[in-house]
Amino acid sequence: MHPEKTVIVYCKDEDRREQYMHTSFDFLGFTFRRRKSRNRRGKYFTGFLPAVSDKAKKAIRSRIRGWKLPSRSGSSLSRLAQEINPVLKGWINYFGSFYKSEMSTVLGYLNIILKKWARQKYKKLRGRKIKASEWLREVANVQPNLHIGN
Repeated sequence: MHPEKTVIVYCKDEDRREQYMHTSFDFLGFTFRRRKSRNRRGKYFTGFLPAVSDKAKKAIRSRIRGWKLPSRSGSSLSRLAQEINPVLKGWINYFGSFYKSEMSTVLGYLNIILKKWARQKYKKLRGRKIKASEWLREVANVQPNLHIGN
């Protein structure tokens, strides 16, 4: 065991209220820490649960940045979807297993990049962020097969 990496963590939840130095840890791209959850009857409680780690989110955003989508304005949206969807589905299947809402920041970042791509590709959207958002939303409604999970 590595002394710097091995730490005893206090699994703080609703029943355990004491204060300790380490109350979370990262493992396999997930951060395990105190989070709000809902039981089967709909009642909220605090439990010790995993979600995608900040380090993993940073790596995902870096990978999205590496695709250089805004500069690929010569490609069609369906072509980009063919390339991106398998990777996104993998991330969503892996990291979305626990606490899916934590992935929304990463997926929101992808939407920002797609809006930049649209503003580069279509002259009518240049300099119009709101129009690009509306265009992306309209494409999502008209062509749902381009989206993740279908």
